Amino acid sequence: MPIAVITAGKDHLDWLLTRDRHISPGWVLRCLAAGEYLVAIEGAAPVGFLRYSWFWRAIPYMELIRVDEVHRRSGVGSALVAAWEAAMREQGASLLMTSSMADEPEPRAWHRRNGFVDSGALTFGALQATPEVFFVKAIEPRAIRRPTPPGSRTPRP
Repeated sequence: MPIAVITAGKDHLDWLLTRDRHISPGWVLRCLAAGEYLVAIEGAAPVGFLRYSWFWRAIPYMELIRVDEVHRRSGVGSALVAAWEAAMREQGASLLMTSSMADEPEPRAWHRRNGFVDSGALTFGALQATPEVFFVKAIEPRAIRRPTPPGSRTPRP
């Protein structure tokens, strides 16, 4: 069955609250209101989500991607990333960012398979002793064509 990826709406709140347990219910509501959730739909049911934010308010940062267990390894996660990348490209982004803990080889390999490259690691002391590995992916932003000035023979780049 084909996967559709959409921006999550209020009708996805209860489903998100049962699956996104890394943040408080209040923060789920904030992210939902900000349009920072994408949901993968198969048939009529949500099967996965991607939550993102903005690093330095300029770089889209994938905070979490989660696919229901029975739908893993079927392309749902890659569909979520592709839709997020397209949406960020439309907003003019030229770089995407994400991260994974250093002791999680499968998620790190998945990021790499989806075009992300290692960019460094940080530790956070008592908050998180295991290093967090950061990944970036360069993307081409959607070209914005400028109108051709009057009297010019060639359009502006």
